[in-house]
This record gives sequence, structure tokens and C-alpha cells, in this order.
Amino acid sequence: METARRLHRPDLDDWECDGMHETFPAFVEQVQQFPNFQSFFAEAKDAHRQKRHYPAVLDAATLTREEFYQYEIEQVPCVIKNIPAGYDGGKFTKPWPALEKWKFDTLKDDDMLLNRKFKCGEDDDERNIKVRLSHFLSYTEGNKDDSPLYIFDSSFEDDDYADRILDDYRVPSYFKDDLFNLVSESRRPPYRWFLVGPERSGTCLHIDPLSTSAWNTVIAGEKRWVLFPPHVPKKIAKGKDLVRDDEDDEAIHYFMYILPRIKRKARALRGQPEYKDFCCYEFTQYPGETVFVPYGWWHAVLNLTDTVAVTQNFCSRRNFDQVWKKTRTGRKKMAWKWLCKLEEVHPDLANRAKAANARDNFVMRYDPAEVARRAREEEKKESQQEQNESFQAPSGRKQSSSRARV
Repeated sequence: METARRLHRPDLDDWECDGMHETFPAFVEQVQQFPNFQSFFAEAKDAHRQKRHYPAVLDAATLTREEFYQYEIEQVPCVIKNIPAGYDGGKFTKPWPALEKWKFDTLKDDDMLLNRKFKCGEDDDERNIKVRLSHFLSYTEGNKDDSPLYIFDSSFEDDDYADRILDDYRVPSYFKDDLFNLVSESRRPPYRWFLVGPERSGTCLHIDPLSTSAWNTVIAGEKRWVLFPPHVPKKIAKGKDLVRDDEDDEAIHYFMYILPRIKRKARALRGQPEYKDFCCYEFTQYPGETVFVPYGWWHAVLNLTDTVAVTQNFCSRRNFDQVWKKTRTGRKKMAWKWLCKLEEVHPDLANRAKAANARDNFVMRYDPAEVARRAREEEKKESQQEQNESFQAPSGRKQSSSRARV
């Protein structure tokens, strides 16, 4: 674990320098005093309160897929209760095995996982840093790091032992419409993660990649969330001009210091254009709850206690158009393979993708017609270059001969 810490943050000599382990309990007590799902609006009239309450608090025991899809279409964040307990789509199936297997006391006796290495960070060259689960669980006990290491592993499906994690939970029916499933596991971007986080660890403010939406289910522990709607500018949500030189880009600094400054400034400058309609939503996620984050929403998460969770990103019919525009530029080769599969399985979506390309005058790099066009241009360029060289060679020899006579 010492090696992992040194590799992950080589410029930090003392991981306890800010004394966060001493001030953190008071912060947790403070946020828990407020009603859950509190909202902050910069506008004095709180015009947003006239809209649908964010986030929507739902129960899988009564929530049908069709009802959830409406929330997804409207980009409404949701907290859905009772999914691991065995409810899904308004029906009872069976509880997730993770309810028992992912408890900390149970994990400490799990011979299949204890010796398996999980990713808990990256070095400066973006190479994965992995540690044995047994070592990491020992690290969480009595940990005093300001911002501890955090297991955030996506490669467990490739492991003969760790792939058992896939049997410990089920993708809820609300999120099974994942169109990236048409692409091979090796080609699609990482999309599912097993999470083990000590208190004070977390993820910094971000938007999920390629305009995907996400769901996150907590099995053990409590997480603190903050969400900003898509219309809030990035620099405002991140509070870039409010970060002090002695503060790191870590979730704990964001929640304890930067976020309160953002809200104070938003209130003070609520008449300014950049803070027009500013709002954010904070809440605590408890064991057994699943958070749905729609595409385009800024969000950050802080572990208030030691936690175990699972999260996945997905593309459905409801956010396909946005995901397509991001994927065709961010994952060019995958986008072409995906489009070919869509033509076979979902021709209506393939037509939507082609229509978007036509509207934007977007040419796909790996379209065979485009590949052939580039090849012809390259051949023409090489041919022209050969002609130029053959034209210049005699002239060069003639000049040399002339100089010799002179």
C-alpha cells in the first residue's frame, strides 16, 4: 500500500498533512442534520421549485420500466430504493447475493477475492496501480489519509476469480437497454466498476464520457452526492477561481471547502448572466439505494463511511442521439463497427445516426467509401510526387554538366 500511494501521488510526502480525519466527523454530522435531497437555488424566487423535484425518489417495488423511461427522457436524476433487495420493474425476483458477499466482514473472509489485485489508482504515466484486496481492506482500518486510495476496478470480468462479482449483482431492467452491448467487450470503452472506498475517498466533479448515463448501487456504507444540471457551466460547477493553492483536486476538498464557496458566490452574484438559473442538488445515498445520473449532469461523490458499491455507464434509446455524436468523434473505429451492428439489429437507430451525420456534414473515417477516397488521394499524391521527381532529375544533371564546362 505504501508503494501504491507513492506511485499514485509521488509529489505528496505526507498524506495526512491536512488533518482531514480529525475534521471529517464534524462535516458528516453537519450534512446529516439537513433533510436529505436538499436543493440550492441562487435565484431568490427559487423558480426551479415549480419544476419537477430533483432528484426523484422512487421504489423498485412499484416502479415499472415504462415509468422510469419517462424520467430518463426528461433527464431527471433518480434515487431508486430496494433494487438489491430483489425488486425490479415493480416485481419481486430475488435479492442480490452481493447483499451478503460484499459486506466488509464477509469480504475479509472471501478466499476467492482476497488475493486478487484490484485497481486503486494510476501513476503519472496513466498506468494502473493494483493492490491485493486483503491489503486494501487492512489499509481501510484506522486510515488517516486526507484523501485515501479508492478501488475503482473495471477489469474483473477477465479474471477467473473476480468474475464472480458479475454473479453477485444483476443489471436492473431499467438500465438493460444498453446499446453498447452490440460492440465487443474488447472494443467498447470501460463501463462497469467494482468500488471499495474508505471514508473521505471519492470522485471529483465530472460528466460521464460519451454522453452516457450511469447508475450506482451502494451495498455497504453511505455516499454524499452533488449534482448540477447540464445548463450550469463547467467553470462554475468546478469553482475553478475558488480553489486555493494549498487545496488539492480531491473530492474531500471539493465537498468540504469548494462547494460551499460556489454556493455563496452563486447567491451573491445571482443577478449576473453566468449565474442565471444556478442550482445544485445534494443528498446522501444509503445502502440498498441506486442512483441514476442522466447524461450531461455534473456530479461528484464523497464516501461518508467505508463503502462497497457497483456502477455502470450505458447508452439507451433515450440518449442514443447524444451518445452517437460523441462516439463518432471520440471512438471513430468503434463508431463504424457499432453503426454496422445497428443496421442489422436496430435499423431505425442506424437511420437516426446517418441522418445526424448528414445534418452535420460528418464523414466517418472508417466508412469503406471514405477509406477508398483517401486511398485514391494518397495514390494521386504519390503519383504527382514521382512525376515531379522525374522532371527535376534531368535538369539537375544538365546544370552539373554546364558547371563542368565553365
